Amino acid sequence: MSTPSDYYKDKVAVVTGAASGIGLALVETMLSYGAKKVIMADFNDENLNREAARLKLAYPDKVLGLHCNVTKEDDVRQMIHKAEEFGGRIDLLFNNAGAGLAGAFDQLTNDDWAKAFALNFYGALYGVRAVLPILRKQGGGHIVNIISGIAFYPMPEQTMYAATKAALNGMTLALRAELWDEAIRVTSATPGTTATAIFQGKAMPPTAQTPELSAQAILAGVAKNERLVIGDRLALGEKGDAVSARYGLNPDFSDMWDKILAEAARKRRAGEVAL
Repeated sequence: MSTPSDYYKDKVAVVTGAASGIGLALVETMLSYGAKKVIMADFNDENLNREAARLKLAYPDKVLGLHCNVTKEDDVRQMIHKAEEFGGRIDLLFNNAGAGLAGAFDQLTNDDWAKAFALNFYGALYGVRAVLPILRKQGGGHIVNIISGIAFYPMPEQTMYAATKAALNGMTLALRAELWDEAIRVTSATPGTTATAIFQGKAMPPTAQTPELSAQAILAGVAKNERLVIGDRLALGEKGDAVSARYGLNPDFSDMWDKILAEAARKRRAGEVAL
């Protein structure tokens, strides 16, 4: 009987935002599953060089670290080209690079919004655009775009984060159908609330899971070609992002969400931790 890990055996994978957090956990987990090559792309050279060097010792000839600023299409295009050269092919692309963005709407400028979409949306779009010719030449492959549960329950004082991740989810699921008959799989994946640098010194939610557990859940869902992978399902079952995806945009639950999120907004305005 095959296991989720079998899907990654002898595959070549590219991961953006790979030098820390969920991206790094995806890299390490796929290597432990027997991936043939994993290309780590990141903007933080210090983290990238350190983690790539560490993994090269553990997995000789299987790891390549590449500097990449995903907000620049030429950077992404060159990274994908070098990744194909290193791996001989690309079987999986994880568009993971992004940031959790916060701030009161009135304090956000058009420049802030442009930077938010450049990182959280266009970075993935550039990756898809660059890898598609390779996947078509090969006769297939898998693209995974890392979204967030906030796409289903837009949070107060996180308008940019909610908007960028909702847009990415919409593009991903539309593209899944568009590429279906070309044997190119496309998946949206939420990590769930995960203990990473995204919290930047703020109080960590008690339900936060490890990046490793998030990576395992994402990889298990991707292996099954799920349309939407819920990254905290292993830890929380039918709670967490599963609840948000099922009910967050359901008009029958509008009153409940209005009450919950309005109270969260009040607490955040008062400087309290909320949700």
